Amino acid sequence: MKSATHTPAVIALAIAAALAAGSVAPGAQAANASPVVSGAETQAAECQRSSRGARRADSGSRQQEKVEERYPNATRESPSEGASSRMAQRLNRLNEAMNDSDYPLVIERAEDIIAQERANDYDRAYASNLAGHASYNLDDAEGAKRYIAQAIEYDALDNNNHLQAMLMLAQLHAQDEETDQALAMLDRYFAASGSTEASDLALRGQLFYQAGRYDEAIPALREAIEAADEPHASWTQALMAAYAETGRQAEATALAEQIASSAPDDKRSQLNLASMYMQMEQDAKAIEVMERLRAAGQLTEDREYRNLMAMHLNSEGGEARAIEVINEGLQKGVLESNHQTYLALAQAYYFSDQVEPAIEAYRKAAPLADDGETYLNLARVLYGEGREAEAAEAARQALAKGVRNEQDARRIIGN
Repeated sequence: MKSATHTPAVIALAIAAALAAGSVAPGAQAANASPVVSGAETQAAECQRSSRGARRADSGSRQQEKVEERYPNATRESPSEGASSRMAQRLNRLNEAMNDSDYPLVIERAEDIIAQERANDYDRAYASNLAGHASYNLDDAEGAKRYIAQAIEYDALDNNNHLQAMLMLAQLHAQDEETDQALAMLDRYFAASGSTEASDLALRGQLFYQAGRYDEAIPALREAIEAADEPHASWTQALMAAYAETGRQAEATALAEQIASSAPDDKRSQLNLASMYMQMEQDAKAIEVMERLRAAGQLTEDREYRNLMAMHLNSEGGEARAIEVINEGLQKGVLESNHQTYLALAQAYYFSDQVEPAIEAYRKAAPLADDGETYLNLARVLYGEGREAEAAEAARQALAKGVRNEQDARRIIGN
């Protein structure tokens, strides 16, 4: 079973957080000061805030700014070198371009700094990191990955910025479904950062899932869920899917029940629970869940009504409920009025000894069929009711559209 969380939902949520940590402005970076991370809503807004807070660097002095260390368990030691005074003017102009959201100019000025022989590794790393954010805002994922990887390899930013760059690069690889590269960068990130952040752990679990490494996804996702005050719903959905993929249906079902009970109004959770019950061959429970959704008016798609219809038809004595579901779906305009729908309705009526409405449903289904088999079934029902003329006409229509058993149709016509 593939959960909806197989899509990059977790990654999309996480990437905004990683991109939120824009590089600190160079004038504030002297003696290894770290950037203030504000938890901004978008990547561009945070980059602009970081550069907007820049202090212009004098040739003779710099001012430290004490900020929160985001990685207290980091094994990496922050470099002591900060921005060089001789690059101060260029770095400030780079920040101005970011403040103005002029992303092409950000990249142009970053390239200029990177090319300067007098620039130190911090100057180049800072410029590369900002160019990566600018590229991302220009929808240039390849450029973003290239610049941010370059910033990481200079290994000159403080821990906050350097480790956030590693996380961002992992997420960019994940976003492009480059799972191996994403996991490799995440390994480096965890080794250097000592992070226990729930969102970071969830990203790793999601990537294991996408790579088909379900046995590894399960503990990673469980760790993320346990570490979070309020785990994101998609994490538990992914864990449930990983359980199902490894044949641990009982655990998947138990988790589905937990999710559904905690979110009774969440349609997706309820549908997932019904699906798990079906996989566990607990059809009555699955029907109960789906009927609750129908009673609440939450079945809004053709396939949802069709699935419930099939559940009833496959259950003992379920024809009456199937008829109710089909007619409601047709009345609401949710269930498509196609051959399959009317044929199911006809059969449900017929096997519940309601012949006249069965004939009416067969009459609606037969013209919509690709062949004459439904017309032939209609002919058989009519013939059994002693309505021989109508049966013969239906048999002729069956022959005109084509049937496997022409002899049966001709027998009806000949009597």
